[in-house]
Amino acid sequence: MAGHSKWANIKHRKGAQDAKRGKIFTKLIKEITVAAKIGSPDPETNPRLRLAIQNAKGVNMPKDNIERAIKKATGADGTDYTETTYEGYAPNGIAVFVECTTDNLNRTVASVRSIFNKYGGNLATNGSVEFLFDRKGVFQIIRPEGIDADEFELELADGGAEEVEFSDDYIVVTCAMEDFGNVQKKLDEMTIEAENAGLERIPTTSVNLSDEDLQQSMKVIDKLEDDDDVQKVYHNIEISEEQMELLS
Repeated sequence: MAGHSKWANIKHRKGAQDAKRGKIFTKLIKEITVAAKIGSPDPETNPRLRLAIQNAKGVNMPKDNIERAIKKATGADGTDYTETTYEGYAPNGIAVFVECTTDNLNRTVASVRSIFNKYGGNLATNGSVEFLFDRKGVFQIIRPEGIDADEFELELADGGAEEVEFSDDYIVVTCAMEDFGNVQKKLDEMTIEAENAGLERIPTTSVNLSDEDLQQSMKVIDKLEDDDDVQKVYHNIEISEEQMELLS
């Protein structure tokens, strides 16, 4: 899930990872496979693969799983995946953007459409909601002990970071899509490894919902995230700290 509130996003994602670790592994293995297949199997020369491996390590995926995914991708019998996106609306007018990786487009679109219809949403045409999101680089970092926040923020600003937010446990760094590689390089120079990093779609405007409406809209989002062909789901709900308890 990726909504407007970064801290709510992290907390929700952590809970989802604990409850659905097998699903998380499946999605990350698929990303590793795609990255290795379309580029070099060497993460040193393939930034997308290096990032996918880093994110897999962030959720404690065993090294053997990572190596098998790379080997499978470079073999003659490796699965051919297609990356595609879908756009639609959850109940209460919530914009939803879905990123998928699939080996069967007909199966995927049928599944995504069925989820929208079953839970009160609707699948829309491409371009219907994409304009409501900005593509940004986002890095989630476990906050190092004793870090000087001001110095850290200045260092990353030099690397292209637009925003650096601190909580007790995490640091979230946001940058323009074009500066993603520069910020990654700056973090490498600082010997800091993000627990999770990637290009995300950040809503330009957000919607506040009542508790009841939030739970209704989240049914579509949760069911989409459960689908094996879906990699990421973005929406424009503003989730309060108090409402996080409803989603746990």
